[in-house]
Amino acid sequence: MSRYTSPTWYKDAVFYQIYVRAFKDGSGDGHGDFKGLLSKLDYLQQLGVDCVWIMPMYPSPLVDDGYDVADYRNIIEDYGTLEDFKAVVDGLHQRGMKVIVDIVVNHTSDQNAWFIESRSSKQSPWRDWYVWSETDQKYRDARIIFLDTLSSNWSFDPSSGEYYWHRFYNQQPDLNYDNPEVQQEMLDIIDFWMERGIDGFRVDAVPYLFEREGTNCENLPETHAYVRRMRAHVEAKWPGRILLAEANQWPEDVRAYFGDPGAEEFHMAFHFPLMPRLFLALKQQSRKSIVDIMQRTPVIPPRAQWCIFLRNHDELTLEMVTEEERQFMWEEYAPEPRMRLNLGIRRRLAPLLDNDARRIRLLNALLFTLPGSPIIYYGDEIGMGDNIWLDDRNGVRTPMQWDFSPHGGFSEADALYAPAINDEIYGYQHINVVQQQANPESLWYTIRHMLSVRRNYRAFGRGTFEFALPENDALLGYWRALDPDDDAGGEPERFLVLVNLTDSEQTSGLDLSAFAGIAPVDVLTGQPWSQIDAQPYTFSLPPYGYYWLRLR
Repeated sequence: MSRYTSPTWYKDAVFYQIYVRAFKDGSGDGHGDFKGLLSKLDYLQQLGVDCVWIMPMYPSPLVDDGYDVADYRNIIEDYGTLEDFKAVVDGLHQRGMKVIVDIVVNHTSDQNAWFIESRSSKQSPWRDWYVWSETDQKYRDARIIFLDTLSSNWSFDPSSGEYYWHRFYNQQPDLNYDNPEVQQEMLDIIDFWMERGIDGFRVDAVPYLFEREGTNCENLPETHAYVRRMRAHVEAKWPGRILLAEANQWPEDVRAYFGDPGAEEFHMAFHFPLMPRLFLALKQQSRKSIVDIMQRTPVIPPRAQWCIFLRNHDELTLEMVTEEERQFMWEEYAPEPRMRLNLGIRRRLAPLLDNDARRIRLLNALLFTLPGSPIIYYGDEIGMGDNIWLDDRNGVRTPMQWDFSPHGGFSEADALYAPAINDEIYGYQHINVVQQQANPESLWYTIRHMLSVRRNYRAFGRGTFEFALPENDALLGYWRALDPDDDAGGEPERFLVLVNLTDSEQTSGLDLSAFAGIAPVDVLTGQPWSQIDAQPYTFSLPPYGYYWLRLR
């Protein structure tokens, strides 16, 4: 069965996250749009991604860059029309790619017609669509997520004389999921976009749907019950489409969001705690943090899949690390206070790694071989920089750098929604798609080659995972293995991935005597290694070296 037609296609997929406003301006107004994105679909196909994730595209006052939705059934004017969006969906499908979009289920914009009606009067039929209270003392055990800007999860509404609940900005009031009308409305919105051909949703801010006194108002049983209803609705009406959970929680808490056979919840969920530990391991020059979090990660159901990533549109969150680790990460990766935001770091991948091509490639080699489906954030495939002087998370949402022309070929307008990067290291004159595609040694070609190799083997998306740890703590090793099944057929696949987390050559060995007589082959280069025998198998890895060794 083809990787594209399998009902579990998402297990083999590499995702590519697109902020439409930043990708390509097709109308000349300084904002990226769907016409611009349509013109770059061949680029995505060339790179070798399987599914595009489109960030919020709905009408919005943009207090939280579109995660404050004013109208769930339309396209923000800057991006074009519903017809423009449909052309992108069709264009992706014609090229063998799929597309998922953000759906913001927990909250709306305060400019949404629902909230305008809700706050108009305590007697409004829309009043119960949101969470209102005469006091701001309820649910005091719930944490405040935007620590840098908020002191309470309640805001007073002078027009109706009560407080309303919000887990994010005060312009993002939370919906009341105890109201059956709200629950049904969100299912209807899912249908609206599924009818337009999308392949699924990234479901934003899942853990916070319900509130209960005496709890932290996260991961409540009521939330899981509604997610099961959402999954059953999708399975019944839209088989083969997926739901991806954004639940920034510990692995054991996220495990519940997959559900169980017969009571399934999400097809996929982000593995948030793994991400900071990849960066931690590089600075500590030790695999310990990666090993610890992977050993803490529970087994998930057969149809479920993790989503893993290095960077995205938000800050590099440090919520899921210890206080000591957080301080270490801030000191090492965000020495200037301006680089920090909430409990995280607002920087892109390349600047985080000091533009060191070896470390950038190493982390991508891990991203494409650790358990889960990887997500690439737009621009990270060419090593784009950031602008920490822009407000909030906007510094990692700057225009895509296509070529050497003004604004990096993003737009012909005089003024853009945000300035293109224009410094001496990361400026579009130095880093852009045209420049990288002209250089076979570039990061773009490296990423493209890794994706091409990964596509040849199902073990990386579907296989078992088991550590193979040399005595040397600076080296990380693990097995990815897959036996043929009725769905796929083919021969068994077994890979040993080895990486050096340090800036110096490292030597060690493993007991591979069970594979005596086999000569491993690095599938990234085609180079064979020496034949395995009964003795410990010794090897050396160059600084930040990585190998995908196939044993067959």
